[in-house]
This record gives sequence, C-alpha cells and structure tokens, in this order.
Amino acid sequence: LDVSMDTWSYFHTCLVSIWLHRSYIYSAVAFGISLWIVIQFTTTRTKSKVTEPKSHGNPSSREGTADKLQNGCAPPQAQEVHVAGVKIFYGSQTGTAKRFAKALAEAVASLNLPVEVINMGDYDPEDGLAEETCSGNICVFLVATYTEGQPPESAAWFCKWLEESANDFRVGKSFLQGLRYAVFGLGNSAYVDHYNTVGRRMDRWLWMLSASRIMTRAEGDCNVAQSKHGSIEADFEAWKAKFLTRLQALCKGEKKPCSGKCKKGKCKSSGKQSKESSDHEHGTSEHENTEAEELFETSSEEEAGGTDSVIDVEDLGNIMGHMKKAKVLLLEGVWNVHGVNHSGYHLVYFVCQFLQAKVSCLMICALFSGYKLIGSHSGVKLCRWTKSMLRGRGGCYKHTFYGIESHRCMEATPSLACANKCVFCWRHHTNPVGTEWRWKMDQPEVILQEAIEKHQNMIRQFKGVSGVKAARLEEALAVKHCALSLVGEPIMYPHINRFVRLLHQHGISTFLVTNAQFPEEIRQELQEIPPKLPPETLELEPVTQLYVSVDASTKESLRRIDRPLFKDFWQRFLDSLKALAEKQQRTVYRLTLVKAWNVDELKAYADLISLGKPDFIEVKGVTYCGESSASSLTMANVPWHGEVVSFVQELARLLPEYGIACEHEHSNCLLLAHSKFQVDGEWRTWIDYGRFQELVREHEQSGGSRTFTAAEYTARTPPWALFGARERGFDPLDVRFQRKSKARDVSGC
Repeated sequence: LDVSMDTWSYFHTCLVSIWLHRSYIYSAVAFGISLWIVIQFTTTRTKSKVTEPKSHGNPSSREGTADKLQNGCAPPQAQEVHVAGVKIFYGSQTGTAKRFAKALAEAVASLNLPVEVINMGDYDPEDGLAEETCSGNICVFLVATYTEGQPPESAAWFCKWLEESANDFRVGKSFLQGLRYAVFGLGNSAYVDHYNTVGRRMDRWLWMLSASRIMTRAEGDCNVAQSKHGSIEADFEAWKAKFLTRLQALCKGEKKPCSGKCKKGKCKSSGKQSKESSDHEHGTSEHENTEAEELFETSSEEEAGGTDSVIDVEDLGNIMGHMKKAKVLLLEGVWNVHGVNHSGYHLVYFVCQFLQAKVSCLMICALFSGYKLIGSHSGVKLCRWTKSMLRGRGGCYKHTFYGIESHRCMEATPSLACANKCVFCWRHHTNPVGTEWRWKMDQPEVILQEAIEKHQNMIRQFKGVSGVKAARLEEALAVKHCALSLVGEPIMYPHINRFVRLLHQHGISTFLVTNAQFPEEIRQELQEIPPKLPPETLELEPVTQLYVSVDASTKESLRRIDRPLFKDFWQRFLDSLKALAEKQQRTVYRLTLVKAWNVDELKAYADLISLGKPDFIEVKGVTYCGESSASSLTMANVPWHGEVVSFVQELARLLPEYGIACEHEHSNCLLLAHSKFQVDGEWRTWIDYGRFQELVREHEQSGGSRTFTAAEYTARTPPWALFGARERGFDPLDVRFQRKSKARDVSGC
C-alpha cells in the first residue's frame, strides 16, 4: 500500500508540475508546429520551381530530356513554353535593315523557333501589337534613321502610331505590358544631330507603354571611322550574337528583362554608366556608347516633377528669382527642350515673354503634348476620332448627335491658356493659366492658314496606311468643321470674332467651347466694326454651336472641380449662363459627371438649366486621364455608362421641356434636347451645314440686320443615333473595331 501511495504521490507531483508549467509546453508545441509548416512550405516551393521532368531512373528518359533542351529551347510539347516565336519588324530605306532582318531570321530558325519577318509598312500596329502582349513572342525592331532624323517611308505610320499611343492619355500606360522586345537602330554618326533618333524614340515609346526590354538597345553605325566594330555589318553581327544568347536564356525560362537595374524607366546596364539620350543628342561621344540606355519619363506624376505643375500668371513673382539663370540658359542655346520638366517649361514661357521671344513656352508645351504649334499661342491636333473615321471605324459623339463628318473635323484653339485648373483636365495642367490676355498676338488669317495646312499635313500621313479608306482620305483634306475646344479658353483670344468669321468664309462650321468665366466675351463687341452694323447689335459673331461647360451646379462644388482663378468665379459663371440665354444660334450645356464629386446635384443642375435655357444638354462621364500630382481623380471616379443613363433619366424628369434624344455609348455620352427640336414626333438635332452657311452669308451681307435662329438650320436625326436604338449611337455604315486582347479607356474625345 505504501508503494502504491508513493507511486501516486510521484505521478500527482508530475501532473501538478506539468499543469503549473503548461504555458511553456504550449509554446513548445506551437513552435514545433510552426517549424513543420515552414519546412513543408519551403519544400513545396522548391519542388514547384523544378522544370526538368522526372526521369524515374530511366537513362533514356534523361537522354530525351537533354534532346528536348537542345539549343536552349524547349519544343511545343514541353509543359511551359517561354518563347512561342520571334517576330522581326524592319523599317528600311536602302534595304540594309531588311537584309539584317532576314539574316537574323535564319539564325533564329536554327534554334528551332518559329520566326516571321514583317515589313512595318505592311503591318497595322493598332490591331497587331496589342495581341503580342499575350502571344509569347519576342518582337525585334530593326529600324533605320533617314533624312533629318525621320523614319523610312515604310515605317512612318508605325512610328507615328507608336508615338501617339505613348503620349495619348486615353491609351493606358500598361497598353503593351507583356510585350517583350529588342531594338537595333541603324544610323550614321556623321549626322550628329539625328544619329539613330528613330531607334531611340521607338525604344522609348515602347517602354512608355510598359513593354519589356529583353536586352539593351543597340545601334549600328554606317560611319566606319566611328563604328564600334568597324562597320554597320560588324555592329549588327556583334548584337546578333548577344541577342541569340539572350534568346536561348529566355527559352530556358530566364525572366530577367535587362542586364542592369531599371527604375522608373531608367535602365542601366551592369558595369556600364548609363547616360540620358534625348531625341536630339549632341556631342562626339554619343555614338561611342551605343549600349547606354535612355532615361525615360514613364508617368504623369513623374512628368509633373512630383509637384503641382501649374504656375499661374498671377504667381509670376514667386519665380522671378530663377529668371536670370533661365535667361542665360536660353541665350546660350543649351536648354534641351526634351529635358525640361513641365514646371521648367512654364518658367521658359515667362522668360520668353520678358525677352519678347518669337517662340513662347506654349510652343514648348505643345512639343510635349503632340500639338502642331501655330504662332505663339495657338495649336492644332489630330483627333483620334478623325483617324477612326478615316478607317471606317466610326465617328465621335458629334457625328451621332449633330451629323458632323469626324474625318473632316479640325480640332484647334487660338488660345492654349485657360482660367481654370479643372481636376479632370486632360492636359494635367501643363498649359499656362491666366485671367486675361497677356501674350503677343497672332493675326486670325495667319492662324487659320497654318491650322489648315498643318491639319492637312497630318491627314496626308495616312496615305497608304492599312485600313484607311481612299475616298475618306480625299474628303478629309477639305476641312468642313472646326472644334474650337482643343485645350484652353478659345474665347480669350481678342480676335475670336474675326477668326470665327474667317472659318465661315471658308465654309467651315464652328463649335466653340467656353468654360463659363468670360460672360462679357460671350456678349462682346466685334474687334473690327462693319460700317453697316449699328452699335446696339454688337455681339459675339454667330457660331454654328456655342458650348458652355457646366462642371458643377453649386458654388462649392464648382470651386472644388474647376478650381477657377477668378475670385468672383461664381458670379461670372452665372452671368455666362445668362448670356447664353440671349443667343439665337444653337447653344449647349456640357455636363461632365465625376462620381463622388457632382452626381448628386440634380435639382441644382435643373435650376442652372432654367437660367441659361440651352437648346441641348450633353451629359458625359468624365474620362480618366491617368495619374497626376495635380489631380486626385482615379478610375473610381469614372461613372459606368449605365450610371450616366440613370442620371440623365432622373434629370429629364425635372425638365419637362427636354427629352433624351441621342446616345453615344462609346463616348459614355447622352444628349438632352429641347422639345422645340422634336417636330411631328421626330427629333431634329442634326445640323443642315449648307443652310447654316447660307444664313451666315445673308447675315454678313445685310451688315448684321438679318438674324437667324437655331430652328432655321436643323436636320432630321437618323434612327440609329436616337436614344434606345440598337446601335447605341454607332453609325451602321461603319464597322466597330473590337480589340481581341487588352481593352483600353477610350471613353471620350
């Protein structure tokens, strides 16, 4: 019994000890379990990284595996194909790039890889390049630099499309993400100013669209005295050997896109010092470092320099301290335009004003945004809808709502400056702002002549481009419409009346947009008074259609969204709407919906509409313009088309005199029209442009005594353009283009 009691006492003591120290035991068990989980996880990941098939102890199996990996490339039967094939694009003027492309194709074919050689002139990049993002192919670009730094004729459209896509906010930054590429440029270093500029630009544009370099750009030099390897052929052979080595590594599954460290678009090859390479590099040493990588800006935030890029005219005093230095740079001619950030070229603008230079900063602004500059304050740019309609892929919302021919429309402005800093500004506030005209003034005749010439030159570049309709290309050379809404505030231009009159004399209709901050200009007197015109009838020259942007319906929301410069902005806004009610020609409110900003103000919008009594109300979802330090908008602020439709339907219930007339789904836009444009049950929102020109001539011939109204030049709206139609506003005469792979935001124009 004593033994049993001792035993029990021993066990009791052990149990009590265990219970008292249970926390340590729990910790030990938890640590053990955690350690086991880590070991299992690590083992699993290690196994998943192994790509070589198991041989199961069979020597022949191991031998077969070696055969499968010959030349460093796995055949299609392998579990994962790292490189599906190689596509070699060439742009050649004398045949050298074509010869190199064929030689490279033979070398790639020896690796048992599919290869295709493509002439850039026969390829449609808009349709094809997006598909390469998920094809698994490697794209190689062999392109020569021709006269004055321009691409060969066969590669002109390819390069132009790539440039416009890289600089168009409607094309997402990740549009070509997934495309793997390499660039070999052909040039002659004897032409220092333009040496290999085409290859460098192509490399930059591809990078800006998030394509991935598989190796550093290389450059061949026709100048044997300066060629790194003695001739352009030797330069190519040296690059080809590196490319094939890199290709074999990719076939084995190596994913590293570059040999160096890349950050924010800045690629530095290992062991080499990278240098910045702009489109117009100078210096004798630039051709010696052919493997140096360019430094590229890759986001709107970077373009803005990390700060608010807008400098107001009123804030000139804040930058006067930098004026002397900028003046020296300008006079010495060492200011590299492509190296100036957006804050910098605003500084240049003010310097130019003080120096009374012929070229203003607005011109520098235009160089960054793809504008064709006219004089010192005007610009013209080719709208993407113009290009779309040239190819039979549909027109813009104005084509649906008002019957314009989009391929015959010129997008221009006589004033790149603006009095607002709207949060959805599609220029990210890179154009100067001000409350009054302070610039050297160009004459309307000069602006119009150059605008038409530059527009026609841009149209001619589409000759021979795949898909462009010859008949429409010919028609497009004769401008029929002018959208004075490119950027800025056109009505600020002091000679706006003469400019509008000149457009009408050329048979060009006018669509003038104002931001509702210049009420007196809407009512303004003519700059040059015709002798027959009595003073009491002086006012803004009749335009085909006059727009006012109504971006918000309350004082506070307008302050937040438009961020106007005028202190009395709200009164100016209201006065502009009242001035619009006095106009006899067609008037339009343009509402831009921004989710979480202005979509809950229906009653206030209805009150503003009763104030200005517009003929039409365009309601459009905001277009996301990309990241910018000047705006906090994101894709979450962009309403779906269904949300825009719901908003318009609710607004229509508050406006008994208006009805929903048209819809353009592709632009996320709807049109409310006054009931006076519904005749015998049919909407007449379209414009009889021929009749409008007749009325304008009668108006001028009568010295202004012959007036006319919007009802005198209406036309029947076709069924396909009406709200609720199956076509949703897409012209059935055209063919809507749908991308097979990645979609992009093209919701507006």
